[in-house]
Amino acid sequence: MFEPDLGAIASWIKKRGYGTVAVQLPEGLKIDSLRISDFLSDSTGADIIILGDPCYGACDLFVDYRRYADALVHLGHSPIHPQENDEDVLFIEVAVSTDINDALRAASQRLPKKIGLLATVQYVGLIPDAKKVLESLGKEVFVKKGDRRIFYPGQVLGCNFSSVTAVNDEADAFLYLGEGDFHPLAAAFGAKKEMLILNPLTGEIGSVDEARDRMLRKRFAVIERAKSAESFLVIVCTKTGQDRSAAADLMVEKAKGRGKKAYKVLMNEIGPDALLPYKVDAYINTACPRIAMDDSARYSKPMLTMTEAEIALGLRDWEEYEFDSITNP
Repeated sequence: MFEPDLGAIASWIKKRGYGTVAVQLPEGLKIDSLRISDFLSDSTGADIIILGDPCYGACDLFVDYRRYADALVHLGHSPIHPQENDEDVLFIEVAVSTDINDALRAASQRLPKKIGLLATVQYVGLIPDAKKVLESLGKEVFVKKGDRRIFYPGQVLGCNFSSVTAVNDEADAFLYLGEGDFHPLAAAFGAKKEMLILNPLTGEIGSVDEARDRMLRKRFAVIERAKSAESFLVIVCTKTGQDRSAAADLMVEKAKGRGKKAYKVLMNEIGPDALLPYKVDAYINTACPRIAMDDSARYSKPMLTMTEAEIALGLRDWEEYEFDSITNP
């Protein structure tokens, strides 16, 4: 079901005459990496290099591929602007096509009249038909494209909910097409309205509201712990789509302006073991906000997003809590 179009990749390689091609895969596709390598090598005669490091999304694009190969194939994600402008990089999404008409009819009973439609890249192709079905049931459906970090109308990322913001004034609630709550959680923080989830594979309908409220309680506890911190480590990620160096510099200034010690560190992989050498009271993460929000239990010190750090530093009120999205205007 999650089968990439290997024929399209082979045609691209042959047409452009690449001799060596690097292939970057998300964790879920790495189990098929050897089969993919065999197919592409046999079909094109090119040398295929499998990139073995973790890949979390297009934000983790291996920009240094030219040191090892003529071209890069990135599987499973859509590009983040301006990645689409590199003619030697091919993005191959892994789209799922399935019939969700019956599930949509069932879901419509829980939806208000005005609804926003959202999806991950795997299911964003279902949005046009879903819109038609819901409109035939008397709903007003809103779908718009977010900022330049977003490639398709209605698409959401774990770090960006600008497709939500684009229609938030029109919609009374949102329906997300996809699996799990990782992506719709970001959307729910942005919408501050009911966020229903429709799993296209099982037809199950659920809500992310409880998970959002549970995460908020955890985040408030982390922020409260950080209020007594006297020293902060401001983390900058070197991954191409997560590098917010300028924002990190600003956070250092803000912390120092409140009489705190602040240090900046550059890292590629952020994790508890990598942070052990730095004896500070709390961390401020300027990379993907989900590192702080989803993985905070793994860290012995409070791990804050930038907006959370502002609350801990007394620069923002509790009522002004916001999800720290990465934008690309």
